[in-house]
Amino acid sequence: MFVPVIAGLGTAQPPSASQDELWEGFFSRHFSGTTRSLAQRIFANSGVTRRQAAVNPLLEDVSDWPTERRMRRYQVEALPLGKEAVGRALTAAGLSAGDIGLFIVCSCTGYATPGLDILLARDLGMAADTQRMVIGHMGCYAALPGLGAASDFVTARGRPALLLCAELTSLHIQPSSARVDTQQIVSHALFSDAAVAAVVVPGGSGYALREVTAVTDTSTADHMTWDVTDAGFRMGLSPKVPQVLSKHVRGLVDDLLARHGVTSSEVDGWAVHPGGPRILNVVERELALPPLGLAASRATLDEHGNCSSPTVLLILDRLGRATPSARRIVMLAFGPGLTLYAALLDRQD
Repeated sequence: MFVPVIAGLGTAQPPSASQDELWEGFFSRHFSGTTRSLAQRIFANSGVTRRQAAVNPLLEDVSDWPTERRMRRYQVEALPLGKEAVGRALTAAGLSAGDIGLFIVCSCTGYATPGLDILLARDLGMAADTQRMVIGHMGCYAALPGLGAASDFVTARGRPALLLCAELTSLHIQPSSARVDTQQIVSHALFSDAAVAAVVVPGGSGYALREVTAVTDTSTADHMTWDVTDAGFRMGLSPKVPQVLSKHVRGLVDDLLARHGVTSSEVDGWAVHPGGPRILNVVERELALPPLGLAASRATLDEHGNCSSPTVLLILDRLGRATPSARRIVMLAFGPGLTLYAALLDRQD
């Protein structure tokens, strides 16, 4: 049986701006009245120092754009960003686009047909028999079911698979309003843009994907939403999300590790999606992690914000570069459902 291995990662991000620049140059005017002081506190305590934006609000205000215009712009901006990430991942894996048997694209911030999967397959020169899969509207955890699908394909077919997660959250700034809406303030303070690609191959050197697993608490489905409106996509983010995570994350991780005869003390790295500072604090507490256990997640939040689906892959890339000796890594991501996904990776040489 073929062992699926992550043989290459490639990242691509648009230009960045500091959180202070974004606040002073745009959001301090976007929020008004009593909302402004609340928004300023949330921005200051977001855990974010810099963020990236393909459509920078300091240069271009999209908040009053209709959804159709935002979707057209998504294709313009996402295509070169995705091409850059994929190119780097293929180079890292020592493969060409023609070697790929399955191409998976995850995104919840833009839709069109033909989509990124078809346009990138065309522009990069993928084979005509390359299979494609689009994973949409799963949000921040989409990279893990994407890796799961890639892993299953590699195991069954013995051919390489390619995963691309590309998100342009900057296209979905909502219209300004005098009404206090804490959920919108939080989302505008956290989210960022990025594209990350991962090449999964049958065997070889890299991180072997041992298992991808999940748990969904459907009783809390309304706690995290992403609604398509006439003014772009609108985030719903309940303050109860960390509380729900605290109920499920320990059991999910313990069960995953137990199936492989591993304890949490034997995990060398934790790639935990930084949905926000409170979420990281909850995971750290529930898993009884050491003080620096989530250092890579916090550093990614600080430097890049919450990029939705690519974020956990950004953290994995950071861990691989900062701690190349790490043998075992657990990935965790959370999103609508309310859903928790986890994956266990083992380095093999």
